[in-house]
Amino acid sequence: MNIAQFIIGIPLFVVLLFGIGFILNMLIKTTWMPTFLYLSIAVGALIYLFMHQRVPHTADYVMLTSGLLGAIASGWTIKLLRTKGYRMF
Repeated sequence: MNIAQFIIGIPLFVVLLFGIGFILNMLIKTTWMPTFLYLSIAVGALIYLFMHQRVPHTADYVMLTSGLLGAIASGWTIKLLRTKGYRMF
């Protein structure tokens, strides 16, 4: 992986998972479901890599972790908006 792809990929994964998690939270009205869904997909991807004898590199772990941070941030934001009184969330 190129260093430019790596640097651009980290905030891209955070923003992408934050947006997807935020939209899912508004539609389904579950706070932490996108986080658990992302965790199950990420663990499944790692298991797939290990089963096909491809060892994940540090960049893979950083990208998966940055996506997890975006999903957690979306759940935390929705929870904060609900406590502030926004009923649509």
